[in-house]
Amino acid sequence: MSTDTSAGSTDEPSRAELATRVAELEEELAELNEDVAAVQTEDKMVIVATQGTLDMAYPPLILASTAAAFGYDVTVFHTFWGLEVLHEDHASDLSLSAVGNPNLSVPNAVAALPGMDAVTSRMMRQKIDDEDVASVEELIQTSLDTGVDLQACQMTMDLFDYEETEFFDGVTTGVGAATAFQEMTDADIQLFV
Repeated sequence: MSTDTSAGSTDEPSRAELATRVAELEEELAELNEDVAAVQTEDKMVIVATQGTLDMAYPPLILASTAAAFGYDVTVFHTFWGLEVLHEDHASDLSLSAVGNPNLSVPNAVAALPGMDAVTSRMMRQKIDDEDVASVEELIQTSLDTGVDLQACQMTMDLFDYEETEFFDGVTTGVGAATAFQEMTDADIQLFV
């Protein structure tokens, strides 16, 4: 009498093997859930700063440092004239254009006179001092202190013949448009200033 052992043998895993595999899958799932939760709770903001006037230096820096204080991962990509804001020698000398500025009560015919930009810039700086508003340099430092990634466009650096050493310490230099674009696609909020 021969015993057919093929009927009882199968390629199916044993209960112990199944239990081990289930435990592994549960551990993997828990790790994935943690990763997803971390990504979902990290809000990201990218601001593209293109202006280098005194009045336009403030909005991206104020928005960036405020968002960082609220826990956002913030990047400000400075390109073209916006690069002037990050330049150590130029940030303190940013000017305010009087021509076409609807917020100044100066008619364009008067605003176009030689020296009016210097006059309006001086008036704005005095107003900033009188109201105890942070300077551009102070806002840059606040932004850096709160973890904002202030980036300088490499193409603009080349165009203006700027060196990395000419920017405030902590500024990320040599950033290309492709990198900036990737940052924007990953961001929850994108602003163009």
